[in-house]
Amino acid sequence: MTGEKKGLPLTDLQIDALREAGNIGAGNAGIALSQMVKKKVDLSVPRATILPLASVPELVGGPETPVAGIYLKILGDCSGSILMLLERESAWSLAGLMVKGDLAGEDETLVKRSALRETGSILSGAYLNALGQLTNLFFKPSVPVFAMDMAGAIMDHVLVNLAASEDFVMVVETDFQVSGVKIRGHLVLFPDIGTLTIILERLGVPIE
Repeated sequence: MTGEKKGLPLTDLQIDALREAGNIGAGNAGIALSQMVKKKVDLSVPRATILPLASVPELVGGPETPVAGIYLKILGDCSGSILMLLERESAWSLAGLMVKGDLAGEDETLVKRSALRETGSILSGAYLNALGQLTNLFFKPSVPVFAMDMAGAIMDHVLVNLAASEDFVMVVETDFQVSGVKIRGHLVLFPDIGTLTIILERLGVPIE
């Protein structure tokens, strides 16, 4: 598989290095999720890919698919953004595992949205920590923003907030199984211009 960086191709070796980083990050996210819900979490083999920026909504079935999105900006040694996308049913299933009690109506919805926002922050942080350990770079995630909307609308919001970013993204897709509940999620990394060059150099596969 080949990605493109402003017309400059990535080699298979570089893409494999990014995939490996994504796999380790997904594993860390699974551990973090297990600690949050205090249950065993079975993690499918993560699938890490490089995709054009415009194709992100297709990951969840198209721009009109209802999803939950948790968006954070990345600061530190490298900059960019990260978006966690959950299919709506997966999002509410995950929230149900985290929120217990006799809440109902609007109160229940607010608490579940808050729980999902915090979950997205922790899982994104677990991924960034893994990437930081592999590259010896410091990544600092911002306060997360949560939205429940159509995938296209969420992407429009993300694009408005992006700085000068690459024209492709790194996507880590994985399925979590918790107490028989399947949760499907996508972690999307939007690197600012130059960020991927630095990451690849630290991974030992620099862009020539």
